[in-house]
Amino acid sequence: MALVKEITGCSIVEKSSFLGHQSRVQFSVNPVRFPLDKTRSRSSRLKKGVRTTSPAVVAAISEDLVKIVRIEKPVTFKVRAVLTVRNKNKEDFNETVLRKIDAFTDQIGRNVVLELYSNDIDPKTRAPKKSKEAAIKDWSKKSNLKTERVNYTADILVDSEFGIPGAIAITNKHQSEFFLETITIEGFACGPVHFPCNSWVQSTKDHPKPRIFFSNQPYLPNETPLGLKSLRDKELKDLRGDGDGIRKLSDRIYDYDVYNDLGNPDRGNDYIRPSLGGDKIPYPRRCRTGRVPSDTDIKAESRVEKPLPMYVPRDEQFEESKANAFSTGRLKAVLHNLLPSIVASISKKHDFKGFSQIDSLYSEGVLLKLGLQDDLLKKLPLPNLVTRLQESSQGGGLLKYDTPKILSKDRFAWLRDDEFARQTLAGVNPVSIEKLQAFPPVCRLDPDKYGPQQSVLREEHIAGHLDGMTVQQAIEENKLFIIDYHDIYLPFLDRINALDGRKAYATRTIFYLNSSGTLMPIAIELSLPQALPGSESKQVVTPPVDATGNWMWQLAKAHVCSNDAGVHQLVHHWLRTHAAMEPFILAAHRQLSAMHPVYKLLDPHMRYTLEINALARQNLINADGVIESCFTPGRYCMEISAAAYKNWRFDLEGLPEDLIRRGMAVRDSSKPHGLKLLIEDYPYASDGLLIWEAIENWVRTYVNRYYPDSAQICNDRELQAWYAESINVGHADLRHENWWPTLATTDDLTSILTTIIWLASAQHAALNFGQYPYGGYVPNRPPLMRRLIPDENDPEYKSFLDDPQRYFLSALPSLLQSTKYMAVVDTLSTHSPDEEYIGERQQRSTWSGDAEIVEAFYGFTAEIQRIEKEIERRNSDTCLKNRCGAGVLPYELLVPSSEPGVTCRGVPNSVSI
Repeated sequence: MALVKEITGCSIVEKSSFLGHQSRVQFSVNPVRFPLDKTRSRSSRLKKGVRTTSPAVVAAISEDLVKIVRIEKPVTFKVRAVLTVRNKNKEDFNETVLRKIDAFTDQIGRNVVLELYSNDIDPKTRAPKKSKEAAIKDWSKKSNLKTERVNYTADILVDSEFGIPGAIAITNKHQSEFFLETITIEGFACGPVHFPCNSWVQSTKDHPKPRIFFSNQPYLPNETPLGLKSLRDKELKDLRGDGDGIRKLSDRIYDYDVYNDLGNPDRGNDYIRPSLGGDKIPYPRRCRTGRVPSDTDIKAESRVEKPLPMYVPRDEQFEESKANAFSTGRLKAVLHNLLPSIVASISKKHDFKGFSQIDSLYSEGVLLKLGLQDDLLKKLPLPNLVTRLQESSQGGGLLKYDTPKILSKDRFAWLRDDEFARQTLAGVNPVSIEKLQAFPPVCRLDPDKYGPQQSVLREEHIAGHLDGMTVQQAIEENKLFIIDYHDIYLPFLDRINALDGRKAYATRTIFYLNSSGTLMPIAIELSLPQALPGSESKQVVTPPVDATGNWMWQLAKAHVCSNDAGVHQLVHHWLRTHAAMEPFILAAHRQLSAMHPVYKLLDPHMRYTLEINALARQNLINADGVIESCFTPGRYCMEISAAAYKNWRFDLEGLPEDLIRRGMAVRDSSKPHGLKLLIEDYPYASDGLLIWEAIENWVRTYVNRYYPDSAQICNDRELQAWYAESINVGHADLRHENWWPTLATTDDLTSILTTIIWLASAQHAALNFGQYPYGGYVPNRPPLMRRLIPDENDPEYKSFLDDPQRYFLSALPSLLQSTKYMAVVDTLSTHSPDEEYIGERQQRSTWSGDAEIVEAFYGFTAEIQRIEKEIERRNSDTCLKNRCGAGVLPYELLVPSSEPGVTCRGVPNSVSI
């Protein structure tokens, strides 16, 4: 036999890579003499253990010729599929009934059917090779199991020439959908084949076509096995849809639309809002729902109000534990059950009577304090809810809030100037501060439209705080910094200040960097639109030297914080991490196959973003929604967000570029990360750079694995289509800007992907999970102001002098506005039990079939864990005064891990709340 192989270059019988396979070969050899009994002996050994009929082997031996002929007849054998299905923890009555019906009909053929697809094509049909269909055999028997996950099995018949399985089709003939986590195929000689699914499989009554899932093996488009090419293209075509029709909640179609659903013109003029997106008001695109137009405005999409769900593709909807955590939070309990009754019981203009009343929100509860408890309980229509509320009230109040972290170490820290400044570096909005480049600051608004807007800040306002330096010297020494909200607010001030109970300035705040590495505010400029030529529209407030000045200064800081809260929420948080990411996610699902390596990389960083953005359109950023109710700009909130989008630049959204743009860092190759921070103790930046570098190194390793040269990037049609569509459709209003990065090299791709992952994970975490810890105490960070600072000619000036505390509290949000805001930011600051944090992902060992990449991901996880320990060390370093000291909060917003709840730490993989 060995001699035959030596002569012919192959063995007489070649073993397949699959169990139970005995390949057939036919060949002839010129005269070779070998003992016949040895040939039979080898043949018998090869046949041993094979479950098939004897492979008719005919040997004709003559003195001149040896012929061995194998008749082709594929062997059929079984492989086992193990499906892991996640059960619902709680079922409603209809779901229970359908589950029992499915268990019964499963036994009579209305079952779940599987069909394997090979990587190879059938040489006869030129179509993908398929196995025989097989039904899950133990569904009815296991239908009553109450465990979180259930494993079901099916035996699938394949022939010995099937090849390696690359896809599986599932037909769900039941009445109900089910959530499929994974499929594992066992029985092939290559070992188990894993199919990460994490998807809802719909009933054929809703979606007649089978669902296709691909194995965990990544393939670039030009590397796709022949048997999977048509399936790959068809799956993407189905996900894109045809752009028509109203989307059903069970659909998996990803498409684009403008923000034309924020208003509700059918309710009246007060609820009309402009459409965002298009030449008139540029804005990113959102997920299309296909809802019909409103009755009164054909360009406005009709509204879907709570509790009815908004459409997002089925797999983007919150999973059960996430949905429960969200819906049972205060956002639902307070806003939807209690607020209507509260509104009826409390005047909207009810002010806090003193700081002690604010404190009582955390100790006693709002309704108990007001003596309205019994009256409110009588008005609530739900008996079960009344019982629950009565029980909770006995424990200390109906609307009792957790004490915000800002009060945990020093209840009066928020009053101090150093804490006001510290929060610009280590608070919930550490991305607005910039190096002061010119003094006085320069306005970039069109003077023809807004008039001359020269700053009234002068050197004499700040000279006494510069340790003997001139302003120019302080600028050159990198000692002066600014938070400048003048240009973003001024165009809207006339309209904002005309709203009932809303008053705002456009603020500029100058900070000085002390020798200790901490900042101090040294001047605040407050600007209003110029009412008449020559009239005073700007004033400067400086640190106080007397009692009256102290209250003026506190009011000025409150207006700065209100400006800051608005820009933080509408620009840095919503626009830059929520809205701007949605087009990249939509394009990824539409243009990148699930087997594409880049899709596999991005997958955990896209989780839940479309759902939380849809919920925001329904309840947060809509007309008369939470954002309009709780923030000073009111109905103009989203127009401010859109105005900021004109200056949004994807190429400057990565952390290093953003720090350089704001003048907070300069390039320095001798420093870690290649940057030198102008303020060394800048917790957000210094911790963020650790995470940025870890992400960048992981992405670079990943990209280099699949694209060893740049030509492959240029020739990857799916990758190029994803990036092009993200820009040309998703960010269509900015598509002609010349700053968009090119995608032609491995460095380009590494940079683009690193930026997206940074924004979805660490940047969003830094801007989101401190909202309640810092904003839950409204005086520290009022989202809304109701009064301007009085001057001596103001009729209110006397009441201000008589009771400055009362005037200050009356300028803050009312009790109702405050509790509503606190309820919202409490929910938005909460980690759900199923949160996935950076360095984690589902099916950690099988999410990719590339063992080298799985190993590299474990290395990334280890680096994230090392970063967490380093941040903990920094928070104990007394030299770092912006994160360690008496009464100073540690900076933990970029600590990667967290427990569920409001923790002021934790970096989830995605924009999920």
